[in-house]
Amino acid sequence: MTDIQNGKMIDPGKQSWNIKAGVFSSCMLHIIAMACMLSDHMWATLFPYVDILTCIGRIAFPIFAFMIVEGFYHTSNFRRYLCRMLIFAVISEIPFDLVSGDSVLYLFHQNVLWTFLIGLLLIALIDKVRKTGKVWLWIPVAVVVTLVGYVIGTITMVDFYGAGVVMVIMFYLFRGKEPWKLIAQLVCMYYINAQLLSGYCYTFSIAGHSFEFPQQAFALIALPVIWLYNGKLGYHKKWFKYFCYAFYPGHLLVLYIIWQMVM
Repeated sequence: MTDIQNGKMIDPGKQSWNIKAGVFSSCMLHIIAMACMLSDHMWATLFPYVDILTCIGRIAFPIFAFMIVEGFYHTSNFRRYLCRMLIFAVISEIPFDLVSGDSVLYLFHQNVLWTFLIGLLLIALIDKVRKTGKVWLWIPVAVVVTLVGYVIGTITMVDFYGAGVVMVIMFYLFRGKEPWKLIAQLVCMYYINAQLLSGYCYTFSIAGHSFEFPQQAFALIALPVIWLYNGKLGYHKKWFKYFCYAFYPGHLLVLYIIWQMVM
């Protein structure tokens, strides 16, 4: 599965993102996702009755899941990328446990970096098989790995559970801006968020008929943002890269301390 471009063999999976109509760099997507994540965690701690905060927060995970896949394609050292994810997953566990279970050790829910770590390992496995160019092999493998990822994510109780792992794999399988891939992303995002995750629903009436809209389905708003990605890094100083990793445990810890002070 290779193409020839300028006399060189090109792996389709390694081609750059189609930059047409793109306005958001990787840096900008990270900032948007971090702002939305902060909004969600402010709702979870300080402002539990301000639902708009968690509705905004639903946008964060899909953007991060998408960026994990982009990171996989663009990293110069996959093992280092994996190790960095593992280190910050361990660092983030205590702040996450404090917020989610009000305990230093809360075994019934693990932080989102574990979700991304599982997803990263699984897409690396699929990608290895995909490079063989044997469609009859890698497609069944992708299906099986996706199902296994769902089970692993659910059993280990990582954030967003198995559905979160599946979302990472989905952005890998349908990476690109071809119309059929965008439709596939939309369909999968709806199924993952409105069916697999679902949860609390808002009820509203139109012309005398009642309808329910899952709160988690606000995650679909992330898609237009993702589709405006231009395939560029944008600002990428080393300090900013580590700030993005440190922001997760850091803001959780700060919110927990403020939460305890105002309780």
